[in-house]
Amino acid sequence: MFANLSERLSRIVKNLTGQGRLTEDNIQDTMREIRLSLLEADVALPVVKSFIDHIQGQALGKEVIESLTPGQVLIKLVYDELIVMMGEQNETLDLRAQPPAVILMAGLQGSGKTTSVAKLARWLKETQNKSVLVVSTDIYRPAAIQQLETLARNINVEFFPSDTTQNPVDITHNAIQAAKNKAIDVVIIDTAGRLHIDDEMMAEIKRIHAACQPVETLFVVDAMTGQDAANTAKAFHEALPLTGVILTKADGDSRGGAALSIRHITGKPIKFMGMGEKVDAFEPFYPERIASRILGMGDVVSLVEEAEQKLDKSKAEKLAKKIKKGKMFDLEDFRDQLREIHKMGGIMGIMNKLPGMGALPANVKDQLNDKKIVETEAIINSMTFKERRFPAVIKGSRKRRIAMGSGTSVQAVNQLLKQFLLMQKMMQKMSKKGGMMKMMRGLQGKMPFGGNSGWRG
Repeated sequence: MFANLSERLSRIVKNLTGQGRLTEDNIQDTMREIRLSLLEADVALPVVKSFIDHIQGQALGKEVIESLTPGQVLIKLVYDELIVMMGEQNETLDLRAQPPAVILMAGLQGSGKTTSVAKLARWLKETQNKSVLVVSTDIYRPAAIQQLETLARNINVEFFPSDTTQNPVDITHNAIQAAKNKAIDVVIIDTAGRLHIDDEMMAEIKRIHAACQPVETLFVVDAMTGQDAANTAKAFHEALPLTGVILTKADGDSRGGAALSIRHITGKPIKFMGMGEKVDAFEPFYPERIASRILGMGDVVSLVEEAEQKLDKSKAEKLAKKIKKGKMFDLEDFRDQLREIHKMGGIMGIMNKLPGMGALPANVKDQLNDKKIVETEAIINSMTFKERRFPAVIKGSRKRRIAMGSGTSVQAVNQLLKQFLLMQKMMQKMSKKGGMMKMMRGLQGKMPFGGNSGWRG
């Protein structure tokens, strides 16, 4: 997300940093570049105008012009204004109500609403320690009810059954009563979507809203629809008292126009982002962290939080003890590390949260891809247990068998083994004093999933 905008703004930032002084002329040039960058990112025109007006007014002030580091001051203004544009802070769910607290989900068909119900239910269960019941009032699509039932079973939350013969308002009443009977904390109601906004749809969801009196009414919108997402959210807000927005498919949106426009147009905060299809690909929306990502400063806080939640600490401790004892790092260990990377959203999911990644050359970005990780894991899976523990035994005929089993080539197997030996040596250095820094320097350009890029950042 924001890949194009981040690249453009990073370039502008670099140009500013190199200038000793700012003048009215180069501030005007910079504002023009920022305006074009935002418009190309599909940010709504009124939002762009407001953004530029606010920054320009401050940038022409005496403090900025006379500053010893005017470029850095202007970058700070851009950063602060991005945060304001997106809502200044994360606005959490307000679940202060006599249980069950009811959350109503609204949105167009295909926006990822049903999946978001499951993602939100899982997030409440895993991070907020809440018991959750989910229910579908989409009587027009039996597949939607079945989908929610399957998702609820997968994440181990309560599912209230419904069918196409029932009235959506009756389903709502019955689900809430069932939650009361079981002393469940939160009920999430999935509503029917339509291909477009229509009076019938709005009338039905208003009746459901009146019946359940939700503490949160969340609008689910596809980030890839750009500024249209903000306009659709506005239409829903005019019909319903929305309390927030869930932005889905944010990982597929390279522009970011929706995230940057919704708050300004609707006055409602983005509370969560869906970053993929998996039920754990869901995170609270923090404007300051997103602004940091856009300007190429990374988002280490989110990365650490994600690591805390998703990584297997017992495996990490076991590996650390093994290496400290002088035992060899083998391909079994390597495969475990690849699987941990998958949990963190893949290599690009991690890289996008690290500072300075926007400045990587295109050829390096191409090499740091998740397809290479999948291929590497397939090769390791095609080995026997003995081969994974003792890679030195892998010779000619074994290499051909492994290549055939993994659908790759002998060349790919050779490349993996060669890179694994480099990593094995580096892992051994970790157990020695100052080993971690030596390993990080050695890893540059020799990542097992990217090949030798030649980059030395």
